[in-house]
Amino acid sequence: MTDTDKWVDAGDGYGLTVADGKLVCRNPKGKTLKSVPKKVADGEVAEQLKALVSWLTTHEQECRETAETWMLRSLPVPRAILQAVWPDVAWRGALENLVVAPRGAVSDESAGFFRGADERGVGIVNLDGETVWIDAPEVVIPHPILLGEELEDFRELAADLEVDQQVQQLFRQTSPKPEITKVERTSVAEYGEGKFEQLNFALGRCRTLGYRVKGGYAICGVFEGGKNCEARYWIGAEYPDGETWTGDLIWVDDKQSALKLTEVGPVAWSEGHRMAAAIYAGRAKEEETEQ
Repeated sequence: MTDTDKWVDAGDGYGLTVADGKLVCRNPKGKTLKSVPKKVADGEVAEQLKALVSWLTTHEQECRETAETWMLRSLPVPRAILQAVWPDVAWRGALENLVVAPRGAVSDESAGFFRGADERGVGIVNLDGETVWIDAPEVVIPHPILLGEELEDFRELAADLEVDQQVQQLFRQTSPKPEITKVERTSVAEYGEGKFEQLNFALGRCRTLGYRVKGGYAICGVFEGGKNCEARYWIGAEYPDGETWTGDLIWVDDKQSALKLTEVGPVAWSEGHRMAAAIYAGRAKEEETEQ
């Protein structure tokens, strides 16, 4: 909310509005004040507006998280849902400029930047810079790893169009799955031996990054190929204030059985490496531990 032309009567001639997520006050003479006087801030109108701001902030976050979930789980989204939520500013911010495509047809010809939804369908700008409409009953928000060779093309076009994405998609860190030569392997040791001065530091980093921790592992869940799986990265399970070292990155299926690396899908592989790399980056560097 940024429209400071819409003022709410707060009593005694004072007016309140919301700008950039904060309360703004004007005095009886119509002058906008640098801060909200205490008697106004403690009033019922101010409390109602603060509650509204809190709700809007939560709503915006939920919209972004839902859109990201659709991407991470490759969930088909009914076109009717997109048409229904598009008028909502929070939903529009979360969805606008994400690359979308008809379900089952993720390609450079059918995918494009989401620009709107109405009775005509879902409007996109494709790689040719043309506006076209998707009239398929369902669309998907593909994970960037699934865009293949077109990912770089979309990134270049996004830069040219100065596209902004609230949900990290195109410029999300990705890790293409390499050819696995040892078919029995079940773990990746690339992010092991990362030292944290305290387990609490590793746990705090996981919380900051949005990853839950269970049984000593940071966890990232993915739904891929019709099945749930989890990437798990060992961060330690000893005393919270004691030193800890990171370990292997593994994947398990919905029955908690370890998957062979050959069985891990491209999205789960990429998101697992993204999680492990982000946590590992917070380790104590060698020059710090030598001091």
